[in-house]
Amino acid sequence: MVMAAFSSSKQRFQRLPVRWRLTAVSASLTFAILLIFGLVVGQLATQRIRDDFNRDLENSASRLVARTRIIERPFSEPEVLGPNLAEVSLPTGATARVVRIDGQVLGEAPERHFHWGAPSSGVFSVGSLSVATQPILGPDSSVVGYIQYARSDERVSETITKLWLLIIGGILGGTALAILGGLALANRAMRPIAALTSTAREITATRDLSQRLPPPVAEDEVAELTETLQGMLAAIEASQAEREAAMQKQREFVADASHELRTPLTSILANLELLEAQFANLGASEEHEIVTSAVRSSKRMSRLVADLLVLARSDAGQRRPMTDVDLAAIAENSAREIGPNLGRRKLDVHCDAAPIHGNQDDLHRAILNLLDNAIRYSPDDARILMRTRRDEQSGSVVLEVADSGAGIPAAMREKVFERFVRGVGGSDTNPTDGTGLGLAMVQAIVESHGGTVTAASSKELGGARFLLAFPTRKAAPGKAQPGAATGIEPA
Repeated sequence: MVMAAFSSSKQRFQRLPVRWRLTAVSASLTFAILLIFGLVVGQLATQRIRDDFNRDLENSASRLVARTRIIERPFSEPEVLGPNLAEVSLPTGATARVVRIDGQVLGEAPERHFHWGAPSSGVFSVGSLSVATQPILGPDSSVVGYIQYARSDERVSETITKLWLLIIGGILGGTALAILGGLALANRAMRPIAALTSTAREITATRDLSQRLPPPVAEDEVAELTETLQGMLAAIEASQAEREAAMQKQREFVADASHELRTPLTSILANLELLEAQFANLGASEEHEIVTSAVRSSKRMSRLVADLLVLARSDAGQRRPMTDVDLAAIAENSAREIGPNLGRRKLDVHCDAAPIHGNQDDLHRAILNLLDNAIRYSPDDARILMRTRRDEQSGSVVLEVADSGAGIPAAMREKVFERFVRGVGGSDTNPTDGTGLGLAMVQAIVESHGGTVTAASSKELGGARFLLAFPTRKAAPGKAQPGAATGIEPA
């Protein structure tokens, strides 16, 4: 139980900031030192005060003994010769008493009329009084009586109490000063570390490795840490520069290769289609099947090269020329173009005017990819919905493409925009013809226009739903007329 409590306290202490731990340790050491010192000094001072008080009592009693005589007479009361006890005791608030050896009180001032016990040498306490007893000697040097001198020790107790209060106040005050001083020293010691932390956070936020850490003010461990971190940042910056250079070369190579491959691929595809038509006319079924397979492969390669070119341009930060366009018109043109591929599916288009600033060809290609994706992952009798609208709440232009297919699993809704990721399932009507780059290309095009694309489930149709949001632009008066809803049937 005790070990568990100690372990818990240790863990809580270790979770404190370093400055507070340093302050706590220094304040604890100061408190322990002051406590031990205060106890020793207080005990010695208390004993000294009481010893001085007792010594004063004994000296006062000794002075009375030196001036007091007890004369014994047969058949009569003993006679006391000495100073007036009232004159001796009253000015100091003390009590003086002459006591016979048998305990009979021969004289007392002021009169208290209570028994102090049998006379004995030394100092003893009776209630709130401290009593000093000294023997009175007779002519033959025998003890014939005692002088008892008593004084209240209340002032002594008050003095001792004040002493201990002063010691306790000194301990607590010294500890408080140790806490403040320790915190100030810890803050000053941690100031270079705080500066390093602030710069590191700024580098993390901006990812600017060219920033330099604050120079150290002293040749100490912090300076060594600063130099080490500075060297690490320089090494990371050099490594990043090398990687960026390599990546840039790779992007340029992919872009150049994709661009250069487009022309020969177009020529190959045209020749293969011509050859396919000739074999079909000649009735050469085997040769026709071979050429048809080559045409399919060439088309797939052409799409792959086109997608790679778009992605390479996006990676390289290249932006195509942009103008003010109407996303609704682009969507309707894309719907008409995709019509021959619908089969028995029905495509409903509801497009309101959606003015944005963008590249018409890239937007057309992105919409075609979304429609092709909806066709690919929906059954033959599916329904596909495409609409554009202006979201007044967010001030953006929204394009939505949804279908009544199997939809996208929740775990795949973020991954579908990664490159070469394909959702394979029973609803995929052409599982061997995709490249896995279509949605990645859509995301690259949308982000190059300052927009966002998200994948979700369509509550209306039950399948997949893609939502594209673009920053809007103010249309000229009279230009933003709602578009009519159209339904595109199979060609």
